[in-house]
Amino acid sequence: MFLTPKPRHIPMKNAPLVVLTAIVLAATGCSKTEAPAPSATPNTSTAPTTSTAPAANTGSSYDMVAANGKGFSVGALMSAQAVYVLFDPQCPHCGRLWQASLPLHNKGKFVWIPISFSPAKSLPQGAALLISANPVEAMNAHEQSLLAGTGGMAASANVPEELKQAIANNTQLLNRLGVDSVPFLLGKHRKTGEIVSFNGALETAALANLLGIE
Repeated sequence: MFLTPKPRHIPMKNAPLVVLTAIVLAATGCSKTEAPAPSATPNTSTAPTTSTAPAANTGSSYDMVAANGKGFSVGALMSAQAVYVLFDPQCPHCGRLWQASLPLHNKGKFVWIPISFSPAKSLPQGAALLISANPVEAMNAHEQSLLAGTGGMAASANVPEELKQAIANNTQLLNRLGVDSVPFLLGKHRKTGEIVSFNGALETAALANLLGIE
């Protein structure tokens, strides 16, 4: 089961948000209170249903994630403005956001920060992704498998302690942000520099619009 919050930005203190005018995929996400269940059938509905929205957090959420999140970087690595995405490797909505972001890799830097709602599978997979020599290739293969309903990448259950701790810290970071479902995205609008955030999956055009990427 998945949360389906109404598509909207999550307000951050002292950081006006850019209004998202593009039509989004359904702003759905995988909740920590409900186990993610991979599905081979994408949800293409654009009619949102109301649910509990994640709470706003005080302070600079963007800077908090930049300073404390441990992830892997893809895309235009020299870009000065990174886009941070907290995700669970077992969340199919995170997989759809990954696929939507691929056409934008030549225009922006994306830092994917794994958290773990289901330690038996998402913890080993998150650790494997963190240490992958080719994270784009690894994520592509993983998300294709996940969305096909075959569970994602094979990963060793013997996770080094430092990687366990890093993913535990990432999960605590999500909690500190007051967010209870993933994917959760934080970035800076390319043109205005304003902090933007989104909780759920987006189509490529809507993601580009959110980030001010042309």
